Amino acid sequence: MKNKGKGGKTRRRGKNDTEGDKRELTFKTEGQEYAYVTKMVGGSRLNAVSVKGENLLVHIRGSMRKKVWIVTGNLVLVSEREFEKPKEGAMRNVDLLVRYSDDEEAQLRKYGEIPDMRPKINEATTVDEADEDGIEFNADAESDDDDGPNSADAKHDDFNIDDI
Repeated sequence: MKNKGKGGKTRRRGKNDTEGDKRELTFKTEGQEYAYVTKMVGGSRLNAVSVKGENLLVHIRGSMRKKVWIVTGNLVLVSEREFEKPKEGAMRNVDLLVRYSDDEEAQLRKYGEIPDMRPKINEATTVDEADEDGIEFNADAESDDDDGPNSADAKHDDFNIDDI
């Protein structure tokens, strides 16, 4: 039996014991597919892109909530919800079955289950000209005529409070 030592639950949390984390590799079956997590939505849901390029709304099962840590970019195995019919124009609802570690993802690539290239998840967004509202900020330009209230050359004797 393993000696647990002294300390409470915070000591056990901080240890990061990964001795027995080797598990059997789970391959997809009919009705299941591999996907990459793109965004955490909240309410035990997340957005993902399947290996085929389809957008999915993934529901984290109750047995995995607060036990399996899922972040953007993880490879997951999802299954279709047979009791729900997909709505027109909406993302398909699927359930999360397995989150793969980096080692397991490399093994799946070696077996040819997933493609060698990962999809781009964090794409840079560009601002359209219609969204700018005509306001331009330029931090590099130096202004010579700084008449602001914090200016060293500001003259306050032109302003009289009694004139108001």
